[in-house]
Amino acid sequence: MSDCADTINLATARTEAEWLARLDEMADELGSFTPLGAHHAAFFADGSDTLLVSFETVAEIRDMQDDHRPFGLRIAERHGWSSLVILARAPRWYRDAEVLDFFDSQIDSCFFDSFSRVIFYGAGMSGYAACTFSLAAPGATVLAIAPHATLDPELAPWERRFKAQRRLDFRSRFGFAPAMLDGARAAFIVYDAANKTDAMHATLFRRPFVTMLRSPALGDQTAPALARIGALDTLIETAARGRLTPARFHDLMRKRRNDPTYLKALVKRVAKANHPALTVVAAKHALAMNDSHGMRKKLKKAEKTLAEDLS
Repeated sequence: MSDCADTINLATARTEAEWLARLDEMADELGSFTPLGAHHAAFFADGSDTLLVSFETVAEIRDMQDDHRPFGLRIAERHGWSSLVILARAPRWYRDAEVLDFFDSQIDSCFFDSFSRVIFYGAGMSGYAACTFSLAAPGATVLAIAPHATLDPELAPWERRFKAQRRLDFRSRFGFAPAMLDGARAAFIVYDAANKTDAMHATLFRRPFVTMLRSPALGDQTAPALARIGALDTLIETAARGRLTPARFHDLMRKRRNDPTYLKALVKRVAKANHPALTVVAAKHALAMNDSHGMRKKLKKAEKTLAEDLS
């Protein structure tokens, strides 16, 4: 990053508009900033011939990133890659005409052809976008976490969330995400089988070149959980370098064993399933990581139940 861009502090921006203005100022030094209608924008930072295309919401960046910098930009800078961040200011699933036109223009200008490697990344709503817009860069790699295939009521009648967004157009250009993956070199779909609706979306993505990666019950927000255990950065890097495999993914998931949040949730699940022996084991490990009154209470109850069962 240039010295001038490095002095711009996004974290002290008081409003979303001010944050976007500062990001625009950074783009003067790093690449370009393109407003895409009222609800989206594109930020590009020039780097090497590897391009990371990330789809992120402004709210999540400002809530979850300590420095309030786009997650994709931070990863790309670490490796010297180029970065294209598509920013969403509202939950419109990137379906606005300005976003569709932007990717059409990148196809017309052969923008993605100037990079030797392109990886698309996103989670949830943004995972949908990462899959669907990968069509603009044939041969790209896609890493999508808990992506939605579509919100079209006829194609996904079981999707009862996001009622307002189900009225958006998911049938025109870049519409049905699984079909848009047909030009990808490889695609990785990370999903939590414990979340039935997300699992149903994941099923629609099955293709010969798509690798399905089941994450172990990390909670409602899989991507933040992967970031919390220190696995998300490595997932993106290994996918970009063509080294992501199911075995590598499962190795990374072992980090959850040292995550207090995951362990607390595990203890709750095991306790509800009425397995006192397993609850004792899980609670003792969770206590070793993060002592708490609630966890000690669960351990005591499980030990009492186990003693009664053995007597």
